[in-house]
Amino acid sequence: MSLLPVRRRVAVVGTGAVVADSHLPALRAHTDRTELVAAVDVDPDRLDAFRELAGGRVAGYASVEVMLDAVRPDLVLIGTPPSLHREQTVASLRAGAWALCEKPLCLSLAEYDEIAAAEEASGAYASVIFQHRYGSGSVHARELIASGALGTPLVAHCQTTWHRDAAYYAVPWRGRWATEGGGPTMGHGIHQYDLLLHLLGPWEEIRAMAGRLVHDTESEDVSTALVRFRGGALATVVNSVLSPDEVSRVRVDCADATVELTHLYGHRNDDWSYTPVRHVPAARAAAWRTPPHDVPSSHTAQLGALLDAYDAGVRPPGSGQEARDTLEFAAALYKSAFTGRPVRAGEIAAGDPFHTAMHGGHPDWAPKEHA
Repeated sequence: MSLLPVRRRVAVVGTGAVVADSHLPALRAHTDRTELVAAVDVDPDRLDAFRELAGGRVAGYASVEVMLDAVRPDLVLIGTPPSLHREQTVASLRAGAWALCEKPLCLSLAEYDEIAAAEEASGAYASVIFQHRYGSGSVHARELIASGALGTPLVAHCQTTWHRDAAYYAVPWRGRWATEGGGPTMGHGIHQYDLLLHLLGPWEEIRAMAGRLVHDTESEDVSTALVRFRGGALATVVNSVLSPDEVSRVRVDCADATVELTHLYGHRNDDWSYTPVRHVPAARAAAWRTPPHDVPSSHTAQLGALLDAYDAGVRPPGSGQEARDTLEFAAALYKSAFTGRPVRAGEIAAGDPFHTAMHGGHPDWAPKEHA
């Protein structure tokens, strides 16, 4: 006799484009494992439109706290502006719900400590959306690199060169430290360098630069970095919203092969390529081909991994130290760029101004009231 899978009761917080276009399709792909029971939005018209789109009997609320108290969901999906993420994630955890939150999970390492404390107190977990880790192409590449099949990783490039115009930054919360947490380093390139960290493991040192070259924003509109990884590999990282020819790229040159991913907002198996060095036999190189089963990087794939962890009662991927490591990388990039000196992994601790805010209170970068 087979048991039916447990359906987790899910609430969404925020009903804008990312929830309607990404989280809702993910829930629909996992209808055997999830039931959408509630939605929260401060805009009643947007909330009603989402409830109609979602179909079924989805309760609507204007307050996260009221929803949590009334519904007691198992899982909360958070798709609100970044400044609300920490507060809503902590509230969900305290109510005993797991949380899956859009990036960034929070705006500083100090805020992350609050989330970690809420996890510890509740026994629930908070994950951040880094969907590029979960496509079959990235899973395959990570396995090859980690196993040594491609040889030692030596050189890497991580590129998020996108374009955003003045109209994009006319949205009041964009380009401001207090509401977005940073520029393309936090809001755009974080997906690509999270994948780079996922492929190469811990980093040791970062040297960076940042600039406001076009947009009238508090935060940067471009940043670049040189990174040394614990395993010895050297990497470049570029995060830009100034680039007319938009592309997202991660390339890792190993001793025996180059693995490269080129895409824009999501990847499939065909977006990955493997180029062997001349001495590699054809049969060995053929074994590197991406698997025949193609799982696109997506919210659907990440939600499935989280539900697997929920069923097993274990910490989900994209949470805990994994989530903190990516946030620490962002903080270190900003600290290096704004202070003009290299930053080592682990040096940004409580008491460091970059632990409290990504701008670190730097007079050239902090909001006027903090300068």
